[in-house]
Amino acid sequence: MISATNKPQTRSRRPQNNRRFTRPSFQRFRDVVTGPTKLKVMIVGGMEEIGRNCTILEYGDDIVIIDLGLQFPEEDMPGIDYIIPNISYLKGKEKNIRGVIITHAHYDHIGGIPHIIPALGYPPIYGLPLTNAVIKKRQEDYPGLQQLKINNVKLEDKLKLGIFDVEFFHVNHNIPDSMGIVVNTPDGTIVHTGDWKFDYQPVGEAPANLQRIAEIGTKGVMALICDSTNAMHPGHQISESEIGINLETLLEKAKGRVIIGVFSSLLSRVKQLIEISEKLGKVVALGGFSMRSNVEIAKALGYMKFSPKMLIDIRQVNKYPPEKVVIVCTGAQGEKNATLMRIATGEHRDVTLTPGDTVVFSSSVIPGNERTVQRLKDTLFRKGAEVIHYEMMDVHAGGHAKSNDVKLMLSLMKPKYFIPNHGNHFMLRLNGRIGVAMGMPKENVFIADNGQVMEFSKGVGVLTKSKIPADYVFVDGLGVSDETNVVLRDRQVLAEDGMVVVIATVDSKTGQLVQNPDIISRGFVFLKEHKELIEDLRHRVKKLVTDSDPLSWADTNNIRNKIRDYVGQFLFTKTEKRPMILPVVIEV
Repeated sequence: MISATNKPQTRSRRPQNNRRFTRPSFQRFRDVVTGPTKLKVMIVGGMEEIGRNCTILEYGDDIVIIDLGLQFPEEDMPGIDYIIPNISYLKGKEKNIRGVIITHAHYDHIGGIPHIIPALGYPPIYGLPLTNAVIKKRQEDYPGLQQLKINNVKLEDKLKLGIFDVEFFHVNHNIPDSMGIVVNTPDGTIVHTGDWKFDYQPVGEAPANLQRIAEIGTKGVMALICDSTNAMHPGHQISESEIGINLETLLEKAKGRVIIGVFSSLLSRVKQLIEISEKLGKVVALGGFSMRSNVEIAKALGYMKFSPKMLIDIRQVNKYPPEKVVIVCTGAQGEKNATLMRIATGEHRDVTLTPGDTVVFSSSVIPGNERTVQRLKDTLFRKGAEVIHYEMMDVHAGGHAKSNDVKLMLSLMKPKYFIPNHGNHFMLRLNGRIGVAMGMPKENVFIADNGQVMEFSKGVGVLTKSKIPADYVFVDGLGVSDETNVVLRDRQVLAEDGMVVVIATVDSKTGQLVQNPDIISRGFVFLKEHKELIEDLRHRVKKLVTDSDPLSWADTNNIRNKIRDYVGQFLFTKTEKRPMILPVVIEV
């Protein structure tokens, strides 16, 4: 049994007179003194989107957190790098946090760590070896932070984190070292699946441990928190091994270079591509810093084994016959600066796309990226490349359970309550229907929103109407803020309607205009083509200032507000646009 390192040593299960209390007696004693303690489950990310996954379990003075992920910005969030969970509920409770448990190494589960862990007081982090290695590598980008308290666990380990007894079980995903979490509490067992699927022929790891999952179910599960990403699709998720067969056929028949876009974290796929290339006598060049880093980590930990001669520097690809070259790179989602996009647009220094190249999108399209990915495909086709994606042949296997997999998980776990998570609201609803179809009472399926509090006490669970803060916390180049909504709205206005700057120079003593107002337009109208509008606006601003009481210039804020309101209304009347108005008053 492993104990949390920051657990205060003040709690005792035995009174000082050494007389033993049975657990029920102790519970009654505590209820009389302090009132009944309830287990609270609060999910502040991942219940209304795919991303920023974070689950909080609280019982009395003990808190355990599962995952601290990030969410990538949507198209209407200009300038935002990503979004992280809102952990303001935990402010003042840092000393109660017994540990942070990470299910696997994808950024939507670990990406918030550098920004959130310092605010939580650097509690210990628990994860499997590959997960922890990726966390440590990412932390190198934040040298100003303290060293993280990272603890490697094994699947057979048991953690004592305050009142919580934590265990693990193996599941398949599309990255090694993915696990589910079992949290035993005084009010029942909560199981968190993490991201998972059942793969009976996985690559480089064992199938999910169905026997262990069934064993957990026989002991009794109060609530199952379950991945919903692909639950709306019928059947079972395709095996990674089947993808390998198709990829081998494709690589074998290709007459030129093969460029494969794939997630850098999809290490099972990358492992297959390297092994297949080695079998076929081809060399592999890795494109993208994260791709090279993850392969380096996986090889160092023994998850990948291949000859060092297999990998070549991407700068050397032109030294080999085209039919002998495989480029595995980032950018399958159309990311602007990723390797595949730079190859497609001709901006890559070392790889130039030529007719005869085959480009493979070995991933599905993340919702919201459809337009970007389609533009990338169009560009590749224009350059004469052969483009293959998952809708044309099985070159991608999802990492998330389909409906029949969820049914099997429910049959093995036999939970009293079912909590779909990891998905948009419609995904949670469709996953919840599977629970009802399996015979669960509808009222025992909790379809929650981010931050909605779920309480469990004496075998009864309630989806309350209470909510803790769970709104967006934005990260951009300037830092982290949960007050960026105003900034974001400003950026959206600038992107849609542009900006008009009105500069009025006045005499500080008399309040009279020294010269005609200057009008600057950016992203609103082209000045040379709208001279009449601009001159009309200039004349109206001059009249507004001239007609104003000179004494009012002592309050320049009032004048600026008058200019902003007047100009905004005038421009909307003339153009039906609402540009951002920036009035500038200069006193000389």
